Amino acid sequence: MRSDLVSGLRPALLFTLIFAALLGIVYPLVVTGAGQLLFPAQANGSLVRDDAGKLRGSMLLGQSFVGDSYFQGRPSEAGNGYDSLASGGSNLGPASKKLVDRVAADQKRLGADAPADLLQASGSGLDPEISPEAARFQVVRVAKARGIAPDRVAQLVDANMQGRLFGIIGEPRVNVLALNLALDRQGGGR
Repeated sequence: MRSDLVSGLRPALLFTLIFAALLGIVYPLVVTGAGQLLFPAQANGSLVRDDAGKLRGSMLLGQSFVGDSYFQGRPSEAGNGYDSLASGGSNLGPASKKLVDRVAADQKRLGADAPADLLQASGSGLDPEISPEAARFQVVRVAKARGIAPDRVAQLVDANMQGRLFGIIGEPRVNVLALNLALDRQGGGR
């Protein structure tokens, strides 16, 4: 009876070790290697550096831009704002006084006609993109703060607009980091 138990346990233990090695070591190494080989920028976080080589952020994560001379992204409810370690929404509902007060304050600051994505946080709190309408809404403020023509800033918005994936999936969008870096390359006061 005891030898039957041992002989039955041996294949189970052997298969457990084999699959642990395959799925816990070999598979992750193959997938990581393929990612580094085929998509190195994306596999390393889609990091963006400015013209001087300084790390400015990731194309995948929203971040805070301070001042009227920069385009602003969606509000963030992640931690203390744009905290990638605390990604997530606030879970505040439409009846929440805290949410209503924050949106009302943003609407007062931005104006009654502000696009919804400048008033409402994304589910992750780290959305790096805004709608073309939200970007165009900010053109005059940014142009005035930088002392450059609004038409020039509007052209940058259009140049940094991304369309729908394959022409049908998603919505047109503008990456705020890419737009602000293009704005910095254009010059003007900051």
